[in-house]
Amino acid sequence: MLASIAHRVPPRDYGPWEQVASTLTEGLVERGHDVTLFATADSLTSARLRATAPTGYEEDRSLDAKVHEALHIAGLFEAAEEFDVVSNQFDFLPLVFSRLTRTPVVTTIHGFSSERIVPVFRAYDDVAHYVAISDADRHPDLTYAATIHHGIDVDGFSLGAGTGEYLVFLGRIHPDKGTAAAVEVARRAGLPLVIAGIVQDERYYREEVAPLVDGRSVTYVGPVGPTERDRLLGGAVALLHLIAFDEPFGLSVVESLVTGTPVVAWARGSMPEIVRPGVSGALVGSVDEAVAAVRMVGGLDRAACRADAVARFSAARMIDDYERLFRHVVDTGGPPR
Repeated sequence: MLASIAHRVPPRDYGPWEQVASTLTEGLVERGHDVTLFATADSLTSARLRATAPTGYEEDRSLDAKVHEALHIAGLFEAAEEFDVVSNQFDFLPLVFSRLTRTPVVTTIHGFSSERIVPVFRAYDDVAHYVAISDADRHPDLTYAATIHHGIDVDGFSLGAGTGEYLVFLGRIHPDKGTAAAVEVARRAGLPLVIAGIVQDERYYREEVAPLVDGRSVTYVGPVGPTERDRLLGGAVALLHLIAFDEPFGLSVVESLVTGTPVVAWARGSMPEIVRPGVSGALVGSVDEAVAAVRMVGGLDRAACRADAVARFSAARMIDDYERLFRHVVDTGGPPR
């Protein structure tokens, strides 16, 4: 299992790629598989851990990201013949080593940061086994072995009553994530908004978000750990996910749904695959529609919302899907044609 080394596995706060790698690793170990996790040295796992980076380079800015990524990826491929299959949860760079080993490499594409990285995926399409994390994120130039939606540890989230009389924004504070749009919808809906997450774009936060934070109608609580996240999501009337790009998945959306808290989201990217209107939230196309949806989703059955999310987005379901794919790749060998 090749994880990202931007953060520890599992992440302390933010780190969706690292969280998926952790969930998949621990689930496979629990099922009796012999798993080696390539991650940071401070990672916590029941698998064998191999590490070159002492900690995540986003957590210790004295570390050179390129140097440690190079050593990290090389460390796996120098040992690749020891394994039946490599699960690459670390984007496109490991692909350039994939022709140098007979061990099949299954690469989960956690979205495309820009069109400029696609040539690398295209160059290895003939030998790669690509996994899309949503049908919406499939690139037309690539061949995919499967679409596997992320899964989460549903037992780590409890059904909330939604009686906090507030809305919540959970995610990176960045223009792409629509933090300011969430503030506008909450204001017009007449409900307080709690913002949680890391500040990824300092200018955007300083100029567009911070002036709106007054501690009453808009509160910023920073990154939240598992216990506080569960409480925050479970008490909310709804999660606002008004993203300004076609998000490939959206772990925070699934986390909200598993607490029974419905989601109001723009109808773009992966959201139509995750949010079921009338069951777990609403898909909208304008601020007016979002405001109206906030008033509507408060009447949804929160237990039904959770049940639907558990059935579709549990860690067990994700691990089933990857187990099936890994077995197929190992049994058939060769390129995924």
